[in-house]
Amino acid sequence: MNEPSHQGVPELAVELGRLRLPNPVLVASGTFGYAREMAGLVELGRLGGIVPKTITQEPRVGNAPWRTVETAAGMLNSIGLDNDGIEAFIVQHLPYLAGLGVPLVVSIAGRTCEEFFQMAARLDGLAGIAALELNVSCPNVSGGVDFGTDPRSCEQLVAGCRAATQTPIIAKLTPNVTSIAAIARGAEAGGADAISLINTCLGMAIDWRRRRPLLGNVLGGLSGPAIKPIALRAVYQAAQAVKTPLIAIGGIATIDDVMEFFVAGASAVQLGTVNFYNPRASMEVLDALPGALAEAGIRRVADLVGSLEVLPRSSHTAK
Repeated sequence: MNEPSHQGVPELAVELGRLRLPNPVLVASGTFGYAREMAGLVELGRLGGIVPKTITQEPRVGNAPWRTVETAAGMLNSIGLDNDGIEAFIVQHLPYLAGLGVPLVVSIAGRTCEEFFQMAARLDGLAGIAALELNVSCPNVSGGVDFGTDPRSCEQLVAGCRAATQTPIIAKLTPNVTSIAAIARGAEAGGADAISLINTCLGMAIDWRRRRPLLGNVLGGLSGPAIKPIALRAVYQAAQAVKTPLIAIGGIATIDDVMEFFVAGASAVQLGTVNFYNPRASMEVLDALPGALAEAGIRRVADLVGSLEVLPRSSHTAK
């Protein structure tokens, strides 16, 4: 006979391949700094995971200003992966991040496959790193999406990183492709433990009076509420194509957003742009999650994942 005493206690832990998280709410790369910046606003220890700013092999100064432009329902950014490089990260940031007691997902980007492989090997076995997120989807640097727009290239990159490290691998995909499902299949074939999607959508802003682009790099990545429908579509399509667990990113700000992505097929979420205008959003979502699961009549996030009911096409086609 089953014990009924714990039926009302939700199970928030999720498993993404070899990666186990205490809950499904993470914060996205590029929106949370290196966590120090948010320590006074967020109870860091409650998060399901932290993805700090993307690091590269060598230091990068990033793109020329302007680097950010506010839009009607989000923002454009063209930061260009400004960072001090992998060695500075290991010395200056990793000790603090590893000491938070929260799963740390380190985001890496390389100009070549070899750079990705070298970075994966360099980070292998370092204390406190729970997973690596391969940023193959940044639209703001030359070659930033090269490995994320071709299924075979994505597969080879993921497989090479998998061979270079024992650490779980997450492939972060771009929406700026013809078929997100095809790229997701490539990541899965390469052995990714999880797939995160989406990165920003390519966009631009113009000052028509001066006849000039507002961003110094001309084009930038659109994020925030404006891209949520695109992200939902991408997660749904990827969930139909692969069995690899998905992490949703894109316009997520509220508990309703989170629950929608679970239903679409994601097993976890990353909150990004919302951290700029509501730094407490992750805490608000975590506070609301048990009640939302109860409302759905379930105790585990996994029981909601991919539960979207789609009517047969003939049933909802206009007559």
